[in-house]
This record gives sequence, C-alpha cells and structure tokens, in this order.
Amino acid sequence: MTTISTRRGNRRWTKLAGTGAALLGVLATSACGSAESTPGWSSRTAEATDLPAGDMSRGADNFYTSDRVTVEKVTFQNQYQMSVSGNLFVPDDLDRNTTNPAVVVGHPMGAVKEQSADLYATKLAEQGFVTLSLDLSFWGESDGDPRNLVAPDIYAEDFSAGVDYLRAQSFVDKERVGAIGVCGSGSFVISAAKIDPRIKAVATVSMYDMGGVSRNGLNHSVTLEKRRDMLAKAAAQRDVEFSGGETAYTGGTPERLTDQSTAIDREFYDFYRTTRGNSPGTTTHPTLSSNVRFMNFYPFADIETISPRPMLFIAGENAHSREFSEEAYRLAGDRKELVIVPDAGHVDLYDRTDLIPFDKLAAFFTENLG
Repeated sequence: MTTISTRRGNRRWTKLAGTGAALLGVLATSACGSAESTPGWSSRTAEATDLPAGDMSRGADNFYTSDRVTVEKVTFQNQYQMSVSGNLFVPDDLDRNTTNPAVVVGHPMGAVKEQSADLYATKLAEQGFVTLSLDLSFWGESDGDPRNLVAPDIYAEDFSAGVDYLRAQSFVDKERVGAIGVCGSGSFVISAAKIDPRIKAVATVSMYDMGGVSRNGLNHSVTLEKRRDMLAKAAAQRDVEFSGGETAYTGGTPERLTDQSTAIDREFYDFYRTTRGNSPGTTTHPTLSSNVRFMNFYPFADIETISPRPMLFIAGENAHSREFSEEAYRLAGDRKELVIVPDAGHVDLYDRTDLIPFDKLAAFFTENLG
C-alpha cells in the first residue's frame, strides 16, 4: 500500500529544495514534458510495432480496463460551439433510477483522454462514481483548428462543458459534481473552478502551473531576456503563418533520446513514446505561435476564492513539478489538503497504480460530494 504524507488547512511546511532541472528552450511543457524544440519533428505517430518497451514497474497500467464499468464514447458542445469528445464511465451496479456523484477528469497537457484520464476515470468508477474523461479542444478527438493550438481559456471551458454534460444525465446529481486535472489539466481545472461554482470539489495530480512554468521555468530559472526571446520567435512565426507558411510546432516530449537528453526528457519519453503510454494521434507538440499564450495564464490568481469548496493537491515526493502543488496549496483558501506520495516522480502518477493514491481520491470525493 502506498504511504502518503499530508498537510491540511493553513499549516506551513518547507518546500523541497532543488526540485528537478530547469527547462530549456521554448517553455512549452506540452504533455508537461521537455520544453526543447524537437528538430525534424513530423506528425507521424509510430505504429505499435515501432515502439520501444516502456518501464512497466510499480503497477504501470495506463490502458487499464474494468469488467465492472461500462464505457461509452460521447460528444458534447462547449460554449464556443466546439464539439468535445469524451468517454463516459458508469459502474455496472449503479442504480440509474437514483442520482449519483460524478467527476470530470482531464488529461495532461498535449496528451489525450486515453493517457492517464481514462485510468483515473475507470478507477473512480469502480468506487461508484459516474466519471467523464475528455479530450481538451484542439487535441485528440475534440474539435479545434489548427491542431495542437494553445488556448487555456477554452481548455478551462471544456471542463465546464463536461459539467454541463454530466448535469444533464438523469442518473447524475447536479449538486454532486467534482473534477480532477492531471498535470497541465490541474491548472485548467483550477481556472474553471474559480468561475464555475457547480464544480463542488477539485483535485489535481502532478499539477503543472502552465502559466508560471511558461513565464519563469522550473524554480524560476528563466530570465526576462529569455522570455522576450520566446515572445519574439512566436511573433515572427505568426507572420510566417499569416502569409501562408507552414505551421511550426515546439516543445513536448522528444521523439528520440540522445546523449544530451535530460532526466526530464527521459521521464516523459518512457511514457509517451513507448508501449507504456503511447496512444495513436498523440504528438504532445503545441504550435509555436500559440504556445506563448500561457504567459498570460494565471491560474493561481484568486485561487482562494474557490473556498469553501474543498481542494486536494497530489504530487510525487521526487517530482520536478512538485513546486506547483506546493504553491497552489499555500495560496488556496480553507478546506485544502496536500498529499505527497513517497518515492514518486511526476510521470509516475500518470499510470503507476502501485503509487497513485486512488483510495485517497475516492475518499476525498466521497466526503465532499456527499
């Protein structure tokens, strides 16, 4: 059983020093992965037979399915009149003649619902919740052109659209809907919850503050000069694309590893580019011209206004992203909890079922969704 350490309320605690390495190049953190541009990247997705084997230790099971849960592919509209694709998970023993608690689950930035989100949705459905995983707009099977566009306000809207969909189901209690964001979606679900009081409880796992990391890098390692260089490159690329030039992509998980690959590169590669977590159609690379929009994204501003609705932040002890969960916990209002999973890194909490505290998540939503 995973042992977890927790902090509740407004107790103070010391931040982990030296978490991870600074991200270099354009700070895309797409799929919450390495931010370096990938030379020669194309949209080709490797066939399964081309994929190297990933590290399947500690219960890695991204593609887990359950014989106790029925899954249905669904689509619904967000307020931009874009079609959002989702998977609806319903426990087989659910009484559809009553109303039940439900949870929306978002995937890592640049990923698709079949990566992490479906796993979390399945595990919570086994605990009696109706759950909905979704593809954020511009990614996966959801609408949005050009593909891989960065639009954090629309991403947040997708969570609210998921709430719209769940509240419309006859077997869902409209007043008992929560949400989970994994990695970059952690910042999007916070952004959504600040303006959508229908989200009654919020949990984040391995959260990235996509705004903060884009502006400042990990551990505030990016200078103002470097930030201005990123903005100049993105602006120049807008001119290229406006004139009919080819769309450029940046960041995300590298397509191949080299002797120069960082530990963070290798961590994400082992999930996204191997049989462990690769899903057809996933690129993780956002468009270069849109990626700088994250610099205008401040999900933690006014996070305290979500209170008294409860918030749960889960991060790995050794995660390079741990600083973001710490900061969100520090700034959040009352009814908050921080869970640090021992011996876990950032990507470990995407799929390693021996480490992910599913029981804690189920208890949190059981308590706070009645």
